Amino acid sequence: MRLDAVVHGMVQGVSFRYYTQRQARQLGLRGFVRNRSDGTVEVVAEGPRRAVEELYSWLHSGPPMAEVREVEASWGTPHGGWASFEVRH
Repeated sequence: MRLDAVVHGMVQGVSFRYYTQRQARQLGLRGFVRNRSDGTVEVVAEGPRRAVEELYSWLHSGPPMAEVREVEASWGTPHGGWASFEVRH
């Protein structure tokens, strides 16, 4: 399964990318997380349905310093192409 998500709120400058990477790797997911110029964080994750859904649920709270207001998500078929889950700059 593939998740394309955009996380809104106070999600930059609070280690959101680092914690998302850690969570995704613990779940065995592949993909990436990156800050966007509009202050949101983009997450693309692929893997087993249960693991992707667990990451999606985690994104609604994020790390301790984050204040998540909304998570926009779309679901689809995996495209592949990632060896691991990485932070993009």
